[in-house]
Amino acid sequence: MHVHPSTVTDSASDLSAPVQNAPIADPGVPSRGAQDRPPQRRDLNGLRGVAIALVVVFHIWMGRVSGGVDVFLTLSGFFFTASLMRSAEAGASLNPITRVTRVLRRLGPPLLITLLSVAVASVFVLPRTRWADLGDQLVSGVFYYVNWQLAATANDYLAADPSVSPLQHLWSVAVQFQFYLFAIAVVFGLAWIRRRVRPEGPRSLGPRTFAVIFTVIALVSFVYAADGARSHQAWNYYDTGARLWEIMLGAAVAAVFAARRNGPMAQAPSRYPRLSSAARGGLAVLGMTVIVTCGFVVDGVTAFPGPLALIPVAATLALIVAGSETAVAATLSNRFFAWVGSIAFPLYLWHWPLLIFYLSATGKPHADVLGGLGIVGASVALAWLTVRLVERPLQSKTFTPGRIAVTAIAAIAAISVTAGSIGWNAYIARSITSVQADGAVDELTHPGALELTDGIRADAAEVRPPLYSAPEDLPISTLEGCIADFETPDAISCTYGDVDAARTIVLAGGSHAEHWLTALDTLGRTHGFKVVTFLKMGCPLSKDTMPMLGSNEYPDCLDWTQSVFADVVTIQPDYVFTTATRPRENLPGDYTPDWYVSVWRELIADGVDILGIRDTPWLPYRAMDCLADGGTATSCGIPRDEALDPVNPALASSFQLQGFSALDLSDAVCDTTVCRAEQGNILIYRDEHHLTATYMRTMTTELGRQIGSATGWWAGP
Repeated sequence: MHVHPSTVTDSASDLSAPVQNAPIADPGVPSRGAQDRPPQRRDLNGLRGVAIALVVVFHIWMGRVSGGVDVFLTLSGFFFTASLMRSAEAGASLNPITRVTRVLRRLGPPLLITLLSVAVASVFVLPRTRWADLGDQLVSGVFYYVNWQLAATANDYLAADPSVSPLQHLWSVAVQFQFYLFAIAVVFGLAWIRRRVRPEGPRSLGPRTFAVIFTVIALVSFVYAADGARSHQAWNYYDTGARLWEIMLGAAVAAVFAARRNGPMAQAPSRYPRLSSAARGGLAVLGMTVIVTCGFVVDGVTAFPGPLALIPVAATLALIVAGSETAVAATLSNRFFAWVGSIAFPLYLWHWPLLIFYLSATGKPHADVLGGLGIVGASVALAWLTVRLVERPLQSKTFTPGRIAVTAIAAIAAISVTAGSIGWNAYIARSITSVQADGAVDELTHPGALELTDGIRADAAEVRPPLYSAPEDLPISTLEGCIADFETPDAISCTYGDVDAARTIVLAGGSHAEHWLTALDTLGRTHGFKVVTFLKMGCPLSKDTMPMLGSNEYPDCLDWTQSVFADVVTIQPDYVFTTATRPRENLPGDYTPDWYVSVWRELIADGVDILGIRDTPWLPYRAMDCLADGGTATSCGIPRDEALDPVNPALASSFQLQGFSALDLSDAVCDTTVCRAEQGNILIYRDEHHLTATYMRTMTTELGRQIGSATGWWAGP
């Protein structure tokens, strides 16, 4: 997990300047009166250098999260809120626009220049099928909400490989900027209220009050993050609310230090025991050791920002509390770590896209030693240039030619990135609208699955849907909002097919059940049955076994299944149509889980028969990206024996359970040796493992044959 290693000065919220410019009360030295400036913490700037080095090394060579992000979050909360409290306490202006402008002046230009560089490089390095998603991320990056963009599009945080977004790391820039807005609102807002209510009193709330407020916010966020790590980690990872506790703990410590500096402890230090020099030294060594080793011990991708994130957060707080008079602090204050800390923000911005573009250009799944060293060298060089040519001119308090030039370039970058991304996505949207409006396919020119099932052959023609439009070639249930998302436990139901028919098939399960709706809808209208949907993202029917969403438990799926069962018993349909197999993890082939069978037994006991469809083969990558990158239908597919067992695993249940019928359309997707990415001039997959609605239409004939045979409702297709 990553957070940009920016910092804040006392007076200007300078997010790119070294931490030593941000005075903070140091528990390692005697406190002074409230009128004095507290000692500076140069060691914490060195800590930034260590943290960014860990982030880069772990990204490039380890494929893991280092814990450095949590160091950045904690330090950000510590320094930024301290700066705000000092300003409010001193009676300074509470104009939030001024403070936000300062933040944007420091964050914006390096970020915008990076975004423009990524956009230009993507045109030459990435397949065009990835440009639409990247365009959305570019625009959300410009406006600091890319974390929500990634969360909303279900982008699990992944280790670097050629398929990962070159902007994946920028979610943390958005999280931290959102925190800055929140902190300004809380500290300045409460100070404004205090000045209005008691104009003759203190200019702001006291540090002790802020310490309590920040601690309460941190506790609420911590509980929220712990629940999110259990229920939906893919979302939790990007969630600002889940990340907030790490930042607010740093803020709470800053408030405690401010209270110590200004309160009775400063006046009578002998009444308050201090840590001994040895204790502070030991605390610093322990904190530094934990920060360096955290990434080797904890899998942050699956655990952070849940409770295990306390490990790097507590280690960072330990270094803050230990003070600047320890041997560890002296080491962190040396010129090397100070220099790395000074280029930390641009180094963070540049290293990830360089890594992704290197992997995309070379086709390598991981960076080797020499390639990684080249990425590090290029990242450091670009970071140094960014500091010299972008950040330093912006530090001028007057409108020098350098500051004006950098500001103009940043503005041009923002406009270019936003306009280019919106323009490209508008073009894609028009193509998608055309695909969704025209559901018909010409079987003579685009036979699709009929080439495999009915022997219809066609000359090569333009592939449909267009590669760029494939992700939006969706079943009607998604377009009409008739599938519950990951966070919705309620059973959402819609009716398709012949809505007035007496015969009913319930389509129930996750998105792999959903993509059959396109064919079932047509068959229902043709053969006189209604299709009632109960669908939830990532949720196969499960009652006794906790389903998993990636590596996390998915309790909402259990609650949803309970609701669906109650509705199905009430409806009493003729059949429930659902998936009957799933791919093995890290092994070839597919299987039927026992917990699927237990669900079928219960439904059959309630008088509802089952149509169990074998799941379609899963690819290890997006087929359209592979095709756009020069691959063929065969090379972008997958060998059949890697995706499927020789015999449908669900057949065993058809022999054991009276009322269960096994359906298998594998021969409509694969030939005897390979499951292709495209068949009969139609793209099969809209991502790694969901079928396009266009291809599903060409499977209707074969699905009709098998349902007709299983139900006896009709003969033939």
